[in-house]
Amino acid sequence: MILVTGAAGFIGSNFVHSWLKECQEDVLSYDSLTYAGNLKNLSSLENNKNHLFIEGDISDTKKLSKVLLEHKPRAIINFAAETHVDRSIKDPRIFFETNVMGTYNLLQTSCFYWKNLDVDKKKNFRFLHISTDEVFGSLELGEDSFKETDQYRPNSPYSASKASSDHIVRSFFRTFNFPVITSNCSNNYGPYQFPEKLIPLAILNLISGKKVPIYGDGKQIRDWLHVLDHCEALRIILENSKKGEVYNIGGNNEMKNIEVIELIGNILKSKESLNKQLNNQDLISFVDDRPGHDLRYSVNSEKINFNFGWEPKRLFEKGIEETIDWYLDNPEWINSVKKKVNSSP
Repeated sequence: MILVTGAAGFIGSNFVHSWLKECQEDVLSYDSLTYAGNLKNLSSLENNKNHLFIEGDISDTKKLSKVLLEHKPRAIINFAAETHVDRSIKDPRIFFETNVMGTYNLLQTSCFYWKNLDVDKKKNFRFLHISTDEVFGSLELGEDSFKETDQYRPNSPYSASKASSDHIVRSFFRTFNFPVITSNCSNNYGPYQFPEKLIPLAILNLISGKKVPIYGDGKQIRDWLHVLDHCEALRIILENSKKGEVYNIGGNNEMKNIEVIELIGNILKSKESLNKQLNNQDLISFVDDRPGHDLRYSVNSEKINFNFGWEPKRLFEKGIEETIDWYLDNPEWINSVKKKVNSSP
């Protein structure tokens, strides 16, 4: 059995679904169900005998200890985090409470559990920590893509909190020999993503006849990675990486934000049921840029490609069209999430 924290969130839920599809091993999903955690992301697994969900916070060390001792996972994959930069600017506190102290509490509890395993289980145990390329800061046009060895230069409270969590993870490996692996991924997109993020926000606004707000001139560049390509990479490094290693996972799809919106608009216009609604519509509403907005992210994935032969499979245009189709085909999920958007702080 593996334990997945943050399992009801966007990437976590996709990982759980893909794991159960690709692997013959049970999954214990653990999530505190904050505004971005949605049980509907896992609803299709309700009758799956290989899946169990437990509501809980990674800072609740007593509950975590009980869960670990009862279910005895052979690996922990940690997706649990606050992730939205805009929210971290409005209220940094919760980001440091969850991403820093929450990660510390999870590590401390997991390390104690690991130390008491028998020799073989202890040797094979892994703790996979999911982080972000934003810890490396911002790149200028023409600069080399982020490598695993690059200096951390976080520019937002969110990225600073994730950088801190990465350092804590590293310290547990160096000090206690705790068998950690860290991954730093580029911007993900795909099903189940909470609509405060750019791509689902654009899709849902445009199908509702609303413009998409975009910061500054919209020329910020992101490297887009389909969430299922990301999940495949995580399965590979979990099973094959040496402890203490760090891997960048990128999509090889650098695009300006404004280009992403235009592509989504063009795909939606091509769909007959939406054609009239979007024809001749100005898709974008430019708004003041946010403080400390990073210009460009670009991820060098040569290490995971060289070591394990992994590379992203989905071309961005195809992946975006599949993502749009998923949102169009799941109105019930959209309605449930809209209620969460309206009720979230």
